[in-house]
This record gives sequence, structure tokens and C-alpha cells, in this order.
Amino acid sequence: MTRILVYRDTVGARSEGFIQRQYKAFKRAEVLFVGTKRGPQAPRNALILAAPGIFGALSRLSFRQLGRIPGKLKRAVAKQKIDLIHAQFGLGGALALPIAQQAGVPLVVTFHGGDAAKDKHFERRAGLATIFQRRRDAMVEAADTILCVSQFVRERLIARGFPPAKLQTHYLGIDIPAEVALPALGASTNVLFVGRLVEKKGVDILLDAMAQARIAEPALTLTVVGDGPLRADLQHRAARSGVPVEFRGWLKPKEVQAAMRRALLLAVPSRTAEGGDAEGLPTVIMEAMALGVPVVATDHAGIPEVISDGVTGLLVTEGNVAALSQAILKIHGDRELAGRLRGEAYADVRARFDAERQSALLEQLLLDIVARRTKSS
Repeated sequence: MTRILVYRDTVGARSEGFIQRQYKAFKRAEVLFVGTKRGPQAPRNALILAAPGIFGALSRLSFRQLGRIPGKLKRAVAKQKIDLIHAQFGLGGALALPIAQQAGVPLVVTFHGGDAAKDKHFERRAGLATIFQRRRDAMVEAADTILCVSQFVRERLIARGFPPAKLQTHYLGIDIPAEVALPALGASTNVLFVGRLVEKKGVDILLDAMAQARIAEPALTLTVVGDGPLRADLQHRAARSGVPVEFRGWLKPKEVQAAMRRALLLAVPSRTAEGGDAEGLPTVIMEAMALGVPVVATDHAGIPEVISDGVTGLLVTEGNVAALSQAILKIHGDRELAGRLRGEAYADVRARFDAERQSALLEQLLLDIVARRTKSS
């Protein structure tokens, strides 16, 4: 059995269910999750390198900044005979580099969006460089393959100077129910947003668009699922606009699905933030498509790779309040269009983004890398 170490600095973060979902169909490879912090959704058998308290903090600092590998990780790698390391996010690749070098195993890194798009990750600094900046060139040199969750991410990394030959696009997948009881069209006036409350998600644009849309359709309401540093500002903005908004914070996956089933549509108003931060390809779009929920999104980053405008959803220019407002009204007022969009979207997501299929493809990709390394050694 091939053994793969998956590195994510915080294992099981609340907003990162897509990380573990990548390995759900693995049958010929065992996975060990490793990081320096334990999130609320971490697997029980995850190996957390930093213990609580001051000594744990010092150990974490030593590992992250100096690449000093804790003894329990060295023992785990030797005991389980790790064959490959798959690091999540660019920083994860930089942090996992010393582990791969000491173990003498292939390194694969997946870039998800902001780690490829944010200017601050790549710009030169007058002072101390970040961990990623210090180790980036060595990581790229050592990596067997660098996976990109969208073609947009791949193109952005090429523009950053990454070698195209090492870059491969691999879409993430989502869990698709065997059967979907589609909600009745026109039964809801609630627009749904799901995601972190940060600049690139464009919730301020959505609030302004909702205010415009409610002039024509006063019954429209908004539900915001998620949390983040902009929550308080967005709540104040909502209060000033008069838009009825329910801020629900983070919900469990089943609760998010329930919110989707009650929604008129899912709004994904993403935009490029100051400093270059951008999406990779938001999996929430595919989750809505799989539940038969119409999607209104922006023509941003990897989103057009999953939404075909007028076929599987509606796309508007990022930052365009009026266009977003009109798209929301269009879904609300045209049941025939909404029905056609969600039918096409459901068929498309089943064909291209099923988590079982994408996980099996990832497993084969990683097994092939291990086999090549074994053959060449």
C-alpha cells in the first residue's frame, strides 16, 4: 500500500472541507494528514506537530522558520514508510519541503487561488522575506508536479515564472447526491451567499446589488453564510442599505445544503482584491449546481471554467453592481430560464466535478509519480 503524507499547516480548518474530500476515493494509497495546528474538522489520526503551550509554540516556530523537523514526525515518516508528500497551498509546499528532502520522497504541491494571485507572496521586501519567498525557488525545483485547481491558477503561476512543464490543472470535486429533489421554482425570494467575509468575495457589491434589485422586487432577502474579518463592516453596510440580511456565520455542511435548497439562487460576486488576491475556483458553485440551485456569479478567475454564461448559470462583470442586480432579477422573474439553467448545471457538474471521480484521478496521478520515482532509483 502506497503511503502519502498530506501537509496542511492547519489541519481541518472550518472552511476547508475540500481538502479532505480530495482523498475520499483513495483505495490503493493510505493518507496521513500532518500540520502544526488542529482545526475543528481534523481527522482523529492527524499528526499535529506542535503541542499546546510555550514549548509547542517554540517547536512550531522552529519547524516553520528553520525547517527543523520534530522527532515524532521523523519517527512517523520512517515507521509508515511514506512514499510521497502532497502539500496543500503554496505555503504548505514551502513548509513541507524539508520533510520531503529529509525523507527523500517526491513532493507534489497544490495551489488553490490566493496563494498564486496575491502580489505580497511574490514581491520583494526590504526586510525579512516570508517563508514562502525564502523557499519558493527550492520548492519549485524539488517539486515533481505542481497542481492547480483551475486553469486560471496555472496561468497566474506561469506569469509568476513557474515552469509550465511542472504545472498541471486538476479540478477539485464535490459530493453529488444520487438523486436531487429540486425545489419548486419561484417558491423562494432569498438570495444566498456562502464563503469567507473577505474583500475578494465581493459581499459589499452584493449588498449594493440587492438594494437596487429590491426597488423592483421588495420581497428579496439575503442570507450570508460564513464569517471573516469584514463581518462587522458588512453588517453596518446592510443596516444602512435597508436590505434584510441574515448573517448566520459558519454552518455545518448539511445546514449549508438546507440553506441552498431554500434559496432562489446562489450569488458568487467574487472580484480581484487590492493586492491581487483572487479565487481559484470556488467549490460552493459546484455544490449549488449539484443541488439544482441557479448560480449568478462574476466573470472572475476560474469561475468561467465551471459556469457557462446563459447555459449553466449567469455571469456578470466583476464589480458591476447594476449587472449583478439585473441578473438576480432575471432569475427571479424568469422561471423558464431558471429551470433550464439549473438542469444544464446539474448535468454538467455530474459529468465534470464529481468528488469520487476527481479523487480517483488524483490517486492515480500520485501513484504514477511514486512509480516513476521507484523505477528511476
